[in-house]
Amino acid sequence: MDEPLYLKDPYAKEFDSEVVDVFDGKNVVLRETVFYPQGGGQPGDTGLLAAADGQKFTVTNTRKFGGNALHELEKPGLVPGQKVHGEIDWVRRYLLMRNHTAAHILSGVIHKLHGAMITGNQLGTDKTRIDFSLEDFSKEQMEGFIEEANAVVDAGHEVKAYYLTKEEAANVEEISKLAKGLPPDITNIRVVDIVGFDRQPDGGTHVKNTKEVGHLALLKCENKGASNRRAYFTLPKEAPDTQFNPQKKSDTPRL
Repeated sequence: MDEPLYLKDPYAKEFDSEVVDVFDGKNVVLRETVFYPQGGGQPGDTGLLAAADGQKFTVTNTRKFGGNALHELEKPGLVPGQKVHGEIDWVRRYLLMRNHTAAHILSGVIHKLHGAMITGNQLGTDKTRIDFSLEDFSKEQMEGFIEEANAVVDAGHEVKAYYLTKEEAANVEEISKLAKGLPPDITNIRVVDIVGFDRQPDGGTHVKNTKEVGHLALLKCENKGASNRRAYFTLPKEAPDTQFNPQKKSDTPRL
């Protein structure tokens, strides 16, 4: 399966590409990109594009557009056919990767302990929100979930991604934690596997090992009506363990 660069190597920070299309002057499609387009609760990447003539363009957001990643630029100037060098804001991306894996860990804990289904989520660099279905709910209970999640973090589980056909996925017990289930038109399912702990269908970027995540800290929890619950957590800005990361987390775009 031909994967986009941002999924093939989530740790890639820079790349060379070519402008394929430009819409309204400031919305650019590239032939290939490491910029992750917003989706599945994960914000789109930001960063910089540099043209061969020295012009630099700030990417303020990346979103999906007709099966492509659309890079929203701060100013116009790029045209189809131009070669560009791109760099994502790695510090931001890596923090989002850590939060994404943390959300999978926490949802896995809640599902294993209570069978709760995930009803929504929104990743962030300052806080991440997770919504789930659960009849009985309290702050003390949520703090217990966080404690269990941190034990998973400390255990150092490998995290990997692979594809299954819909038929193969149907034979994997508890592979989907989403209350709405899997899209009916999907044929191949990308699975993020926290080895030995949890598997979920997912299209986002993740760290290689749970030790990179750092400890979750509960910010607040809310009742959103009926059995729908909401919790917010945060992570340390600095990753506690980078031995699995081949690139320095402190690097920033150099363009």
